Order: sequence, then C-alpha cells, then structure tokens
Amino acid sequence: MKTQAPDKSQSVSDDVLTLAAERARRYVREISARRVVPGLDKVAALAKFQEGFPDTASDPQDVVRMLDELGSPATLATTGGRYFGFVVGGVLPAAMGANWLASAWDQPAGMRVMSPVAAELEDVVLRWICEALNLPADCEGGLVTCATTANFTALVSARYALLKKAGWDVAEDGLFGAPPIEVVVGAEVHASILKALSLAGLGKRRVTIVESDAQGRMRADKLPKFSERAIVCIQAGNVNSGSFDPAAEICRRAKEEGAWVHVDGAFGLWAGVSPKFRHLTQGFELADSWATDAHKWPNVNYDSGIVIVREGPALRASMTLSAAYLAPGTRREPMHHTPEASRRARGVDLWAALKSLGRSGLCELIDRTCSLAKRFENGLLAAGFQVLNEVVINQVLVSFGDAGTTREVIRRIQEDGTCWCGVTEWQGKTAMRISVSSWATTEADVDSSLAAMVRIARGCGA
Repeated sequence: MKTQAPDKSQSVSDDVLTLAAERARRYVREISARRVVPGLDKVAALAKFQEGFPDTASDPQDVVRMLDELGSPATLATTGGRYFGFVVGGVLPAAMGANWLASAWDQPAGMRVMSPVAAELEDVVLRWICEALNLPADCEGGLVTCATTANFTALVSARYALLKKAGWDVAEDGLFGAPPIEVVVGAEVHASILKALSLAGLGKRRVTIVESDAQGRMRADKLPKFSERAIVCIQAGNVNSGSFDPAAEICRRAKEEGAWVHVDGAFGLWAGVSPKFRHLTQGFELADSWATDAHKWPNVNYDSGIVIVREGPALRASMTLSAAYLAPGTRREPMHHTPEASRRARGVDLWAALKSLGRSGLCELIDRTCSLAKRFENGLLAAGFQVLNEVVINQVLVSFGDAGTTREVIRRIQEDGTCWCGVTEWQGKTAMRISVSSWATTEADVDSSLAAMVRIARGCGA
C-alpha cells in the first residue's frame, strides 16, 4: 500500500509545535535564575499586543514567537522556587508534560462518549483523592476550575439536600417561597465562601458569624444551636495563618442537630496525607462536602479545583443537565457533577501529578514545604521581626513594625525581584504573607529570600 506524503498543513503544524516546545523548554530551564517579578520595561512592552483585529492571517510561527518574546518576560516566575504569594504551587514535570499532551488531544470532558480517557481518569483521580484525604470511599465529586467553584458546587448540593428534606425541590422550583436556610461561618471565613454563598442565592450578609480565636480557628464553644436546615462552613487551613477549625467537635454538634457541614480546604486538606500533620485534619472526614485545589499543594497546572460530596444524589440533582442529545450512559458522566458542561480534561494533568508523586512523594512535598516555612519563621525571628501566627503548616505572617513600614517593606521586596510575597491584614495588623507551596523551592531559595527581606527591611528602618 502506497504511503501518502504528509500535506503542507501537517508540516506547518509540526514546525509550530517544535518551535513552541523549544521556547517552553527554554522558559522552564531559565525560570529559577530570573527575577521573580518582571521588570517595568517588560510589562510596558505588553502594549505591543494592543492592535486592531488583524485583517489578514499571520504565520503561526510568528504568532508563537511574538507570544514568547513579549509574553514570557512579562510573567511572574510562579513556577520557580522563590514565589511565595497567594498559596500558588509550582508545576510538576509530569503534570506539565501531561498538560501539553492533553492540549494536543483537545478533549471535551463533559461526557464519556466525548472522551473515554478523560472520563476514566476523572474516575481514577477522584477515588485517589478520597483515599489520600481519608474521605468516605462512596463520595461523589467533580473537577472544576478552583476552590471558589468547588465551594459553590458543594453549597448548591447542600441547599438541595436540606430543602429536599423539607419537601422542597429547589432544582425545579427555585428559592422563591422556599423554607429558609441558615448559614454559619467563622469570623475568618474566606472570601471565596462568601462569593459562593452569593452565587447560590444564600447571601453574603445572611450568615451567623462564630467568633474565632487568635489563630483564626472557629471557637466550638461559641457555636449557636443549629436548625435542621443549617449549613456550617469550616476551614482546613486558614489562608493567612494555616490554622484548622476543630472539625470533630463541630461535626458532632452538627450531626446531632441535622445540619450540613462543608469544608473549605483549598490547600490545608492535603496536610492529612502526611503522618506528621495528619492530626490537624482529624474530624474533617466527618463533614458532608469538601472543596480543595490541586493547583496549590499537589502542584498541578492551573486550573484544577476539586469538589467532593458525601451525598452523591444531591450533587447530581443540583448539577445534571437534561437534553435529548445529552442522554447519560450507565457510568458516571462528568458534566452531571459540575457546573460546567464543556470544559477541558483537567483529570489528565491531575492524574499525571498524583501518579508521578504517589503517596510518598506527596507526603515529602508537604513535609518539605512546611519545613521550609519553619526555616522562614526561624530566620525572621532571628533577625528580630515579629511572626504573627503559629506556623503549623506552610503559612508565615510577619510584621516589620507599623502598617506603613510593613507595606513599604513589602513593596520594595516585590520590586526587588529576588522573591515575591503578598500583603494581608491579620487580627488588626498589616503583615507580609509567605506561602511555601512549590516543589521547586529549596533551602537556598529560602536563604536568598530571607537575606533580601532582612536587607530591605533594614533599609526601611525596620
């Protein structure tokens, strides 16, 4: 049989992919040696993207070159070892490679008939995550964009289940005239929960706020009496201090009174993988739903959020999309477990990250980043600065004096480019927040960052 010669379009595609791979490999090789924050000139050069919609086609290779030559220098080095902002993880090599392959596949991951491999890998990773986080094996879940969407999905499932018990089908009849739902949150509730409550029609202000302690943990002794239609939102890993709510006691109280407990565990839930930190997550397995991110500690590509719900029928009733041409098969269909119907195959990257790490590798990643956070704490204390939180996992809060001085130190640190940390407000004080989340961070990265912090703080009179 005569082999047909490749057509011109195939040759062009190969050339573009080769160029993109070369540029991407160079970016990865150089990321750890460059400034964490781009220079002002690199940011200013982005103005060259501002053009009218082109009338004619462009050479695909020129498009990739322009993207790399203007875009790459204007990125923050979030995948390097000295980015400590916003609890952003790095990207594991296996996850990055899987992401490239998944982009080549370009699979819509809504239904099994659209992509058998995407659906199968979702099944696998959801089971693995329940095993790793010690959650009930019969839970159901989905892969979403982020913890905000995961929180929303879980809260909508809770809303459905609680109203169903009261004889109200919110999926069909909406909230108009529905029995009221009570929502209980801690004083340190994360903004993503409040946004999710707003999206779910439950309101940001219609919440009962429970007092928190000095580390941001919800005080179980201050819990109100729950109604049978209450949703209690607790935290596994406060975004500032890293602290954990007393889940066992809160869940016990909630179960006695018929309430639903939801866990916002964007990064902290993963601490339970480590024997060293597992005690912090004890009791969270008793909850009814959980939200977490894989683009934080497990170091998967953005975006990668996860929702897990104990009561699978409530999740499916809340998320199912019905149409004649979307008839589900006999096995789990991804689109009936998340708000999105059409979406990328997130499970591919997540599977690759978890497969490459295994339980031991994930444990080592958590233990090492927490150890590096302690290294930051010890170095800052030795330099005479005030660490505001108990460093229980990977979060460090430091004050350089009054609010003005602390903000100026942070501004100069960000401008300096050695590392990047963000500003926050904690218990009435302005602080710099250090989040150690990347597999790429080394002791040398911490030490060079500490040296820059101390040098800059001293220069500001701190």
